[in-house]
Amino acid sequence: MPLLTCLSRTWAHIQGNLFPLLTEELGPLTETHKRVVMVLELAGIEGFVQVWPGLPGRPPHDRAALARAFVAKAVLGLPTTAILIERLTVDKQLRRLCGWEHLGELPSEATFSRGFAEFARSQLPVRLHEALIKRSHEERLVGHISRDATAIEAREKPVTTAAPEASTSAQPPKRGRGRPRKGEVVEKKEPRRLERQADMSLAAMLADLPTHCAVGTKRNAKGHTTSWIGYKLHLDVADGDIPISAVLTSASLHDSQVAIPLATMTASRVTNLYDLMDSAYDAPEIDAKSRALGHVPIIDQHPRSVPGGKEAVAAEARARRTAGYVLAENVRYNERSAAERVNSHLKDDFGGRYVRVRGHAKVFCHLMFGVLALSIEQLLRLIT
Repeated sequence: MPLLTCLSRTWAHIQGNLFPLLTEELGPLTETHKRVVMVLELAGIEGFVQVWPGLPGRPPHDRAALARAFVAKAVLGLPTTAILIERLTVDKQLRRLCGWEHLGELPSEATFSRGFAEFARSQLPVRLHEALIKRSHEERLVGHISRDATAIEAREKPVTTAAPEASTSAQPPKRGRGRPRKGEVVEKKEPRRLERQADMSLAAMLADLPTHCAVGTKRNAKGHTTSWIGYKLHLDVADGDIPISAVLTSASLHDSQVAIPLATMTASRVTNLYDLMDSAYDAPEIDAKSRALGHVPIIDQHPRSVPGGKEAVAAEARARRTAGYVLAENVRYNERSAAERVNSHLKDDFGGRYVRVRGHAKVFCHLMFGVLALSIEQLLRLIT
């Protein structure tokens, strides 16, 4: 079924049936309540949460209700679980939307924490988001995929990697440049990560990426160098500001190291035509992978790859502006701002700026609840 037809039917069901039924049952719904209802309806949490009925011992709290509460937390942009519980205590409509009829059924903060740990281990929001994208983009041709990364600040100590120990034995002299002598054995250099990724599966590529908390450094748009402690979220964003794939790595990892895994992941979910990337992704391996997937890569050139460096790039740009000459690739490259808008939207409105958990799995789970809610709202904007 085409995307717009599927979304139109879903929206007609929500407006014509679900909202009147919930209003009659729960009372008046605010616009915030309606946002939560729309996100929960499209997320389909019930089909992904495991339930074990009939087991001996005390029955566990409803994990589907906990998952709905964490989705509502992302939609409302609440910074902490304690604030979420306080909101559920005073907001009867929101509490019943999540699945708790009475105030006494509301779990404690420790139960919320245990449930969140289970969701992180099972990657529940990741699976929900993947199913949503595959379901909504099954027959859709995406024009542009914009690739970018953003800093995620965390409240934990960075892991210090141990430096290689200096050997006490005498080091062999460094071999000079040029052709080796007859009979000389030259050690082969270890292939770079981008070179290794050409023959690796997606699971192997993701396992090879560092995921510990680290110190990241980058230069912002004004040319100033900034640093942060935490992680780095890498996103592939489709037209319409819809996140397609996401990978969380150490903050110290360079953006280019995640381009090939992201491209492989995105290709398994949607069909797109163009890959848009900034100069950080200017590497022949990334270009070759994009073309191998049947895409057209549009990558901003890094000055190091241009003879003459920055001066030559600036002179060429000046000459094109003077002549009024605009390349079609440059016009398409302007669509890459979608990734920057999604990064900003995720941090400002969906909890990306409020990371209060520790460890890669939990941080990624927290961010993916926000990515899931953001994706659903952007999909609904296509028809509203």
